[in-house]
Amino acid sequence: MMMRLDRWLSTLGEGSRSQLQKLIRAGKAQVNGRTVTDPGFSCNTLADSLSLNGKSTDGRLERHVMLHKPAGLLTAARDKKQPTVMDLLPPAYASIGCMPVGRLDKDTTGLLLLTTDGEMNHRLLAPGRHVDKVYRAVVDGPLTDADVSAFAAGLKLSDFDAQPARLEILASSPEEATALVTVQEGKFHQVKRMFSAVGREVTALHRLSFGPLQLDDQLPEGRWRELTDDELHSLYRAARMEE
Repeated sequence: MMMRLDRWLSTLGEGSRSQLQKLIRAGKAQVNGRTVTDPGFSCNTLADSLSLNGKSTDGRLERHVMLHKPAGLLTAARDKKQPTVMDLLPPAYASIGCMPVGRLDKDTTGLLLLTTDGEMNHRLLAPGRHVDKVYRAVVDGPLTDADVSAFAAGLKLSDFDAQPARLEILASSPEEATALVTVQEGKFHQVKRMFSAVGREVTALHRLSFGPLQLDDQLPEGRWRELTDDELHSLYRAARMEE
């Protein structure tokens, strides 16, 4: 992709266009190791290397991230009053539009996917794609085979009918139960509301997977990494997109 040097740097969040034009004219920018003083210099964002003020700059405009979301952060691009998941990433990711795919509740932990690919984002969330999301839930009482059947049949909630979901009970006692829940929707508070419909309150919720993407068990809570090529290719296949 060809782009003006000043626009490229601005898109990466390195400053305003006017600020960057001054820096470029002052000889502070280099493309492929060569000083460039023309802000309108045409750059290949896919192939050219970039530096500003003597520091190498990651010029990639396409990025895909796996984040292990901790509790206490909003899944939002920005919020005036509360911290968001974007605060865990370098500012350049927000600048280039690397945004969450769907959302996790503030107190929910686990896998969150972020991408600059708006079409993939849209397709992975489209109800007709039937992309599984798997959660581990802890609830405040026992779960039974009747609950498994209720989830499998679909649950009528106050404002919509939840599609059939898979409930796998891992452990159950009179005081607490742990289960895996697989849903293909992503409505607001959906998993919590489904448990509420069978008389249980969720005390902890953790997402383990999104489609073919599994949370890396070596990724600590609050940390992130970029997707591997294999992980990205599997997501494109799930979204039924040409890569």
